[in-house]
Amino acid sequence: MAMVEKVTRVDDAYARLKQEILLNRMPAGALAPEPEIAERLAMSRTPVREALIKLEAEGRVELVPRRGARVLSVSEEDMSEIYSILTALEPEAAADLARRGGDADALAPLDAATNAMEQALVDDDLDAWAAADDQFHRMLLALHGNRRMTAMAGQLYDQAHRARMVTLRLRAKPERSTQDHRAMLERLRAGDPDGVRAATELLSVIETLRLPQL
Repeated sequence: MAMVEKVTRVDDAYARLKQEILLNRMPAGALAPEPEIAERLAMSRTPVREALIKLEAEGRVELVPRRGARVLSVSEEDMSEIYSILTALEPEAAADLARRGGDADALAPLDAATNAMEQALVDDDLDAWAAADDQFHRMLLALHGNRRMTAMAGQLYDQAHRARMVTLRLRAKPERSTQDHRAMLERLRAGDPDGVRAATELLSVIETLRLPQL
């Protein structure tokens, strides 16, 4: 029981710290001592330490002896590499999904994410838009069903999301991107592999043009 409780505390610390980093509440370059981080989370130092070790292994933080943890940045080169991989994976995954037929129930999460993106633009809520966009892409690969691809892409989405949150407000509202997500969804519903591949590739071009210049 004690071991289970410890694992749960570590997982909780890891999830909360990861969220702080993804939302840039702990921005790139920030350096904080472990006791300060533990106090911030209202947790003991042991699970926080283990969570930081896990985050270091993922390349999110650097543990600096006697100084604490520094949040690592995502460079322009990193983003270019990330998008190169995602733009190779997503069009083929979407086309394969379309070949299976556009089952309404299966596509409902993508429809909900697209609706949320459209509503976020109406509400001028870019945080909500970014969350819905992230959900759309993660769900697309989850529906495809390749667990290894989904897990690998999930880490890339995490890194891309963090960098995009920095620059989202510096660019035009993502209206074209939202329209392209809707076009992707309609091609999926129609069971049109070529059409959804083209729509996904077009969205990839738009997203690449929005890459942050870090």
